[in-house]
Amino acid sequence: MKCYKSFRIKKLGLQKNTKPTTKMKKLLLLIVLFIVSKTVAQNDPKTAFQKSRYELALSYYKKADFKKALDLFHLASRIKPETEIGKESIQKVDTLKTVLRDSILTQALGTWKMNGNKPVWAFNQKESPAEKDAEEFIAILPNEILFYEKNKKTQEKKLIKTEPLVYYNQHKSDALFSDVILSDGTIWNCSINEKSDELRVINVGKTGDNGIEKIENNNIERFYIKVK
Repeated sequence: MKCYKSFRIKKLGLQKNTKPTTKMKKLLLLIVLFIVSKTVAQNDPKTAFQKSRYELALSYYKKADFKKALDLFHLASRIKPETEIGKESIQKVDTLKTVLRDSILTQALGTWKMNGNKPVWAFNQKESPAEKDAEEFIAILPNEILFYEKNKKTQEKKLIKTEPLVYYNQHKSDALFSDVILSDGTIWNCSINEKSDELRVINVGKTGDNGIEKIENNNIERFYIKVK
């Protein structure tokens, strides 16, 4: 009887130990699968490139170099928009566009006189903008742009048109922050020099029945100097 009981105890002991072993095997399998999937993701060239662009964008963002940060966040968002990094990048793009637009608008507020199709430094002493009876001006306000002319002889001002200030975005995640679209569908890229006294506008596109038509050659270009 004693031998039988001893055998039963050992047998039961063996049966009790089989269940934890099976669970351990399943747990180890899950761990291995997790490690493998993580390694595959890290080795994916697109994922690795997206992460590197995102981290570089963050470094420029911390340095307050918002233009470079915007371009890099835009790039990161386009590589894999469905990932967490992609979604976070799109949010950063939206935030930075608002910051940069507020900055350039602060510089642009005021009255600007058209100087022709060349910057001031491009005219030599023997050359000057074409002579006209009237000078062209734009007045940039927080929510609209006024276009008017001033007669050189009489100094009389004439309002030509008023346009709402509307920023253009082809896509939510694009890096465009200084493009303005007018009521005629023309799209103008605007930039201001470091001294904030010269404004350059260039016609980069036009909307139509077939969507956006990009203009890459023979673009209309205008330069303005700030008068007040």
